[in-house]
Amino acid sequence: MNAVVVGSVAATTVSQMEWIMNNRSNDRRDMSRRGVLVCAALAIGAAAASAVSPAAAQQKIGQADAKYQPGPKNNRRCSGCYNFQPPGACKFVQGDISPDGWCQLFVPKT
Repeated sequence: MNAVVVGSVAATTVSQMEWIMNNRSNDRRDMSRRGVLVCAALAIGAAAASAVSPAAAQQKIGQADAKYQPGPKNNRRCSGCYNFQPPGACKFVQGDISPDGWCQLFVPKT
């Protein structure tokens, strides 16, 4: 008898929940469990990102890792890259950067 009662209570609860989820006349928005988890993950990620020290955020990679070359590749040059900092630096690559050079981090200026 308990199983029947539990089953009917569960069926009633499910039907009530379906009605609440499908009822578009209410003003509040129901949020799914996935939505809550995504929002929580984003909030935790934002908190972690703000905790990163400025020194760690400003570390640059080596020229070899960026596949830097002192000459252009096709018509792509560091001087035409968004990351280039005149007269001879880059936001992301260490060392002296030639305005005529190129690396795989090239992003054309718009």
